[in-house]
Amino acid sequence: MDIKLLSKESDAIRFVLSDTSPAFANALRRIMVSEIPVMAIDDVMILENNSVMYDEILAHRLGLVPVTTDQTYNLPEDCTCKSDLGCEKCRASFSMEVEASDIVEVVYSSHLKPENPDVHPVSDKIPIVKLAQGQKVKLEAYARLGRGKAHAKWQPVSAATYSYDPKTRAFTFLVESTGTLSPEKLVSEAARIISAKALSFEAGLGGIGEN
Repeated sequence: MDIKLLSKESDAIRFVLSDTSPAFANALRRIMVSEIPVMAIDDVMILENNSVMYDEILAHRLGLVPVTTDQTYNLPEDCTCKSDLGCEKCRASFSMEVEASDIVEVVYSSHLKPENPDVHPVSDKIPIVKLAQGQKVKLEAYARLGRGKAHAKWQPVSAATYSYDPKTRAFTFLVESTGTLSPEKLVSEAARIISAKALSFEAGLGGIGEN
């Protein structure tokens, strides 16, 4: 197997993968889409909301705001707290309190104030809701690690595609990150997960042979 880097930007990477099978290339792509744990807002506690947007829709929009990932957190199912509410080891909290003083005020992702500066919105310019004068939104939000196969809000890529050249038997990959992890980190994490799955499968085969 050979990898040749074509280009690298802050949110995208292009590379050529050769001397491998279509099955492996597709497995790499699928893992980047669905199995790399990243952070996303999962729980929202609405303390006050007299905007035109229902609480459930407001919470849904917050869940789709990409946030940076701190991989020191535990996955909820692996955390020792075993709590539905989570703890400081498996969740990162945000607060928001905005009251419109102008005729119309737009609430942006920049209004989400993180407790952990390493977990913050990827962009400060994502609109969440418009408030009329006197309207207010006050809430607490909690981000957790999750995988894209559970919900699209945990998908770390906005694009993960490849083209195949049968003459050179090479795959040209394009990986675009949502910003929650760097694109090169996404590729290396996908490779690590494939390796772990292969070792687990090999161990399982060994157990079958012993029986």
